Amino acid sequence: MSEELGLTVKKEDAPEWYQQTVLKADFADYSPVKGCIVIKHWGYAIWEKIQEVFNDAIKKHGVQNYYFPMLIPESLIKKEAEHFSGFTPEVAWVTHAGKNKLDEKLAIRPTSETIMYAMFSKWLKSYRQLPMKVHQWCNIMRWETKMTKPFLRGREFLWQEGHTVHETKEEAEKETSWALEEYAKLSEDLLAIPVVKGKKTDSDKFAGAEFTLGIESLMSDGKALQMGTSHMLGHNFAKPYEVKFFGRDEKWHFGWQTSWGTSTRLLGGVILTHGDDKGAILPPKVAPIQAVIIPILFKGKEEKVIKKCKELEKKLNKTKLRIHFDNREGYTAGWKFNDWELKGVPLRIEIGPRDVDNKKFIIVRRDTGEKIAIEENNIQETLETFLKKIHNNLFTRAKEFVKTHTAKPKTVKDLKTAINSKQWALIPHCSREECEKELENKSEGGPRIIPLKQDSIKNQICINCKKEAKYWLYWGKSY
Repeated sequence: MSEELGLTVKKEDAPEWYQQTVLKADFADYSPVKGCIVIKHWGYAIWEKIQEVFNDAIKKHGVQNYYFPMLIPESLIKKEAEHFSGFTPEVAWVTHAGKNKLDEKLAIRPTSETIMYAMFSKWLKSYRQLPMKVHQWCNIMRWETKMTKPFLRGREFLWQEGHTVHETKEEAEKETSWALEEYAKLSEDLLAIPVVKGKKTDSDKFAGAEFTLGIESLMSDGKALQMGTSHMLGHNFAKPYEVKFFGRDEKWHFGWQTSWGTSTRLLGGVILTHGDDKGAILPPKVAPIQAVIIPILFKGKEEKVIKKCKELEKKLNKTKLRIHFDNREGYTAGWKFNDWELKGVPLRIEIGPRDVDNKKFIIVRRDTGEKIAIEENNIQETLETFLKKIHNNLFTRAKEFVKTHTAKPKTVKDLKTAINSKQWALIPHCSREECEKELENKSEGGPRIIPLKQDSIKNQICINCKKEAKYWLYWGKSY
């Protein structure tokens, strides 16, 4: 049974390993609709933890949760031409209600700027209402034509989106940077995934934005993952949607706007970043179960072991720890070990009859496989200590991977070699869009992020056109 349910490939076969881990560990399953998935309990529980932490952060910042319709009239989307053209290939349309053709096509939400800002123009009257900070958790539909992959790229996914209106440009830019920092905290402090904070190139920014900030990380298969973006919209939406306010000077002004979001692709990032040949390894702060208790049963001594397991589960669940006693019948301890390792539970507590007598248990770390004997009387403190160690180890390990898989090629040929060796590269670039497109054709990769922290670019020339370099740019394949 363990051979049927366990992984049949190693992580070096990344596409198959990822698919098997997602399906067999109960993160998700494929739905009857191509490109769409069912997020199962194990995956959704992680999303709930992300929601919990991020909700707390944005509410402290004065952001309020709303919910807007998923259907958007075509006339609203067309008001912002650049935005509309950017999403046209991916928009799914509703044209009929039953047998009756609708008077106007309705887009299934690819993002919510248009529907939200139509309401903002209705609600906003005075500078006294600013800043306006609106947020929603919802689903998004984008009819992807590329190969889909659970969590990482799909036609329907869950996300959060914040939309704000400000009195001044400076306030809006500050908001854009605030959101970027919150995404970096979410990734590093909660998910143990190191990120590069930066700015998107003009060709890669959000359609309709003045500029886009984002966080990127390198996955274990050598592809970059965009894990959150924050957009300075300026007046690009305020003017067509008439998002304006009566100012302190008793004149009407257009609002300065931002939007920012991340999605369930974070779950894919967790799996790819931390997993190993046995399956997923979950960061303790988002693991639905932080430690699983598994009884080691011997004939005639089952009762006292099970009793102790139940006592321990009840005791620890009165704390902030998330503990589960696996008391399933018909499965060996070894089968249970493999099952929970596949799911990525950070710690395993093994209890046998001798452990009950000695008041000592064995705990096993998922990240290292290390076994440690611990005293029953201080088990809570010990578990908390090891959960912190696991988070720190996962983050350090991932950070080291990014460091050792970041190339600094001198030529386009070296860049291509690096990308084909499952690395990304930090290259000097001239900032010209036509050069960027040319380099995409030559290298099989693309622009990822212009890091906010820039080493000196003085005397550097563009890796492609040999003109003066304007900045360092991360370049590579991506999801």
